[in-house]
Amino acid sequence: MSIATLILGDSGGGKSTSLRNLDPQKTLLIQCIDKPLPFQSTHWKVRNKLNEDGSVIKEDNPLKIEYIMKHSSREVFIIDDYQHVLVNELMSRSSEKSYDKFTDIGKHTWLILNTAGKLAENRRIYILAHTQTDDFGNIRMKTVGKMVDQVIIPESFFTIVLRATVNNGNYLFSTQTNGMDCCKSPMGMFSDTLIENDLKYVDDTICAYYGINKTKRVNQ
Repeated sequence: MSIATLILGDSGGGKSTSLRNLDPQKTLLIQCIDKPLPFQSTHWKVRNKLNEDGSVIKEDNPLKIEYIMKHSSREVFIIDDYQHVLVNELMSRSSEKSYDKFTDIGKHTWLILNTAGKLAENRRIYILAHTQTDDFGNIRMKTVGKMVDQVIIPESFFTIVLRATVNNGNYLFSTQTNGMDCCKSPMGMFSDTLIENDLKYVDDTICAYYGINKTKRVNQ
């Protein structure tokens, strides 16, 4: 069973920057929107096919992302800016008059989130997405409206939900809820409520908590 983690935060909150210390030889990054990484990324090379060298694939089709998730053997798999998968599908089908597109978007989201927790044992999956505030003031993952929200609750698929936050100029991850957001992590996993926004530290902590022995696989 793979271990899936949801990383939430506003734009500019440090989600993508948190990748900076990960080993690109052991990581496969799906970029849902074409943009440069916010750190020196010489070793993060783009690949066009799954069997090519490189650590970055630019893709926003949920069915193709699910296929890549299942067929990649990299230890760490990241989907960055996942909400753009929802937005791009909605915009590409904007001329459709029925509500079927919202049901399909919800189904595709379910497919990705469900797959994230059912991959090979000890793989770690990180899904990065923006936040929204609901009608009750609660902070949760941004989707494309109430039609999708009624179909699926993204946070319920994860045991670990972290939120990127900025505190006195420091970029951090919140590991437990403040009562108004959906942050959560297993008891005793993190010693602090606020930790540095370093995904390598998060990944190392998860591996230590669950007793995962990291492999050296670098193909695919």
